[in-house]
Amino acid sequence: MNSSRLTIMMLSWLAHGHISPFLELSKRLSSRGMMVYLCSTPINLDSIRESLDEKVFPSIKLVEIQLPSIPGLAPHIQSTKHLPPHLMALFKEAFDFTEPYFEQLLDQLQPNLLFYDIFQPWVPKVTHLRNIPSLLFLTTSAICSAYLCHLLLRPNEEEFPFPEFHDVHKGFGDILRRMANGISNRERFLMGINRSLNYIIIKTFGEIESTYIDYLAQLTKKEIISTGPLLPNVKDEIYPKYCDKWLSTKEMSSVVLVSFGSEYFLSQEQLEEVALGLELSHLKFIWIVRFLKEEMVSESEFHGSCAHAQSLPLGFQERLGEDKALLVDGWASQREILTHPSIGGFLTHCGWSSVMEGMGFGVPIIALPMQLDQPFNAKLVTDLGVGVEVTRTEGMVGRFSSDQIAKGIQRVMIDEEGVHIRRKSKEMAKIITNHVEKEEIDVLVQKMVALNVEKEKI
Repeated sequence: MNSSRLTIMMLSWLAHGHISPFLELSKRLSSRGMMVYLCSTPINLDSIRESLDEKVFPSIKLVEIQLPSIPGLAPHIQSTKHLPPHLMALFKEAFDFTEPYFEQLLDQLQPNLLFYDIFQPWVPKVTHLRNIPSLLFLTTSAICSAYLCHLLLRPNEEEFPFPEFHDVHKGFGDILRRMANGISNRERFLMGINRSLNYIIIKTFGEIESTYIDYLAQLTKKEIISTGPLLPNVKDEIYPKYCDKWLSTKEMSSVVLVSFGSEYFLSQEQLEEVALGLELSHLKFIWIVRFLKEEMVSESEFHGSCAHAQSLPLGFQERLGEDKALLVDGWASQREILTHPSIGGFLTHCGWSSVMEGMGFGVPIIALPMQLDQPFNAKLVTDLGVGVEVTRTEGMVGRFSSDQIAKGIQRVMIDEEGVHIRRKSKEMAKIITNHVEKEEIDVLVQKMVALNVEKEKI
């Protein structure tokens, strides 16, 4: 069967850090002639619509899914981008409740194959009933995925075989026990893995994670197919022109980009420590800072425990002045800024896409992981020699201070240690630039065609 005859359906978790890799994979498959239906909520689709040129990718169709209204969850919340942590369980429940509507879409679009994400194990259940092969697409690193699988599949056996990661994240047990709609995260993860037909797809590549990819395959007893880094074409990106104007007045590699992704809100204490750490570093920076908005939570929550997350330290901007600091409230294209020659360091939470982008553009990383997979990604960054991690008082996700943030930035930007890190970062960028992603996508396409041929024999 020719791959150009295949029709693919994509359904990611409702987070920008997840839908972005699904979009990039859709572009690769579309360029091979496949029809791709990328499904998400309207607000998620709006976030990628401008970077999807319909003339270049006419066979990618955006399909809207409406979340049902449930008590306690405001109708405008359609993405984790606007989601306070305490509403996560309700959000997963609302996504689960789209199952009947999704079944209607399957019957209407009749795809040959489907790619799904880790938090919706009901998707492969309904596709199986329709004889549609479905594959799990992991958008996290192989090391984090392998660690989770080890916890779930070998809980009473030997320790995780990579001792350097033993103390990275001791809180995953609590995360896996969290419930939503009567289903624990542990059950969601296991069902997602077990229901993936023959293969599991993952956004990574062997040059940096071959050992962890092999162990993941050993644990899951499924073939792991990597997609490569899936870096987007930055020419598709749009970011505020004043960012470019400001950056263009700075010396080469003199500015730190500060960004903690689209899903995490700093507490007031964290916000202040980051701000004071940037000030103490005495370096220029551009900070994409997110404040919790009143419309994101109930009035009582906003005027209570959340209200303190709305302000920077008194006099912060005035002390620094316009020449030294540029603050962007809410959103700017992180990828586009990273490519600017004035950027010399990247203070990041180490979401997997952010790590890939930092490495892909040769920008040294100052790692400040906050939750979930980020501590694993941060440890991988330091092991690869392309960054440093901010020292904490209580382990990988413990408290951090402004002093340690300043030291982390200076280690990369000023200290002698930074010379080696900057060299390794440039070498990593060359590896990623020369990485033959096409070969990995070709392998994936061959497997997809084979799955569809087997389906037609049934």
